[in-house]
Parts: sequence; C-alpha cells; structure tokens
Amino acid sequence: MTIVGARIDGRLIHGQVANLWTTKLNISRIMVIDDEVAENAIEKSGLKLATPAGVKLSVLPIAKAAENILAGKYDSQRLLIVARKPDRFLRLVEAGVPLETLNVGNMSQSDETRSITRSINVVDADVEAFHKLHEKGVKLTAQMVPNDPVEDFMKLLK
Repeated sequence: MTIVGARIDGRLIHGQVANLWTTKLNISRIMVIDDEVAENAIEKSGLKLATPAGVKLSVLPIAKAAENILAGKYDSQRLLIVARKPDRFLRLVEAGVPLETLNVGNMSQSDETRSITRSINVVDADVEAFHKLHEKGVKLTAQMVPNDPVEDFMKLLK
C-alpha cells in the first residue's frame, strides 16, 4: 500500500497541499475523494491547474477510489489522499482501505460550525465521523504545514 498521506482540507489542492505537503512527502499522485467534486467539470479543472507539475491527479467518487486502491492500481506511486470532510475518509475505511493516520488540516468556518482550532471548524456530523475513524484505529493528527508540531486531534476535539 502506498498511501503516504491523508489530509482533510476544505480547499482541497492549494498552496499548502500543492507545494509544502507534496514536496515534503515526495508525492507522485494526489487523489481527491469526493462524490460531488468528481462530477463537477469546473471544479476538476481548477484542481488540475492547482496540481504541481510532475504530480498526477485523480478526482474520484469514494467507492471508485476505494476500488482502485484495493486493486493495487497505485502500488508503484506515492499517494496523498485529500478530502474536504472526515465522512469521506470514514467511507473509504469502511470500504476496506487501511488508513493509519489522517491529518486534519483546514476546515472552514461557517454559520453551522464550531471552532476546534483557529483553522479547524466542525459540525456535529464531523465530530461523529472523527470518533468513528478513531474507533477504527485511524490516528488523527492536526498539523497545518509540515514544519508545525503534530498534535493529537482527538485531544483537541474534546
């Protein structure tokens, strides 16, 4: 299995993911998992533009992503999986994809969210998904950029 990183980021691919994380983890493919984004040609075009040169991009519905990963389609690559919300990763894990660690990055503020950190805002459904991921043995961390200290996200969530 070549999942080198998994990150929640409401912005999907942008400066931190495209430059800092991709470089730090020596990523050869970024996979965005999101059923809605996979069907949105405009959003997919924007993600292609934001992907660094020399890095491949997959924008897939969650079930297809799980199927491809489990079939070994990316075994020769260094894969970074990115999604906006924890429920996407929960579905991936429930489909049988082994995930050791999930880095919780930026989750934007809205009228419905409550703040966990300056850049992580959640609704009750997110909290529930985080707890389920934790129960399934996924280590949840909070780290905005590679040079930041790694924090135990479950301690922040309390």
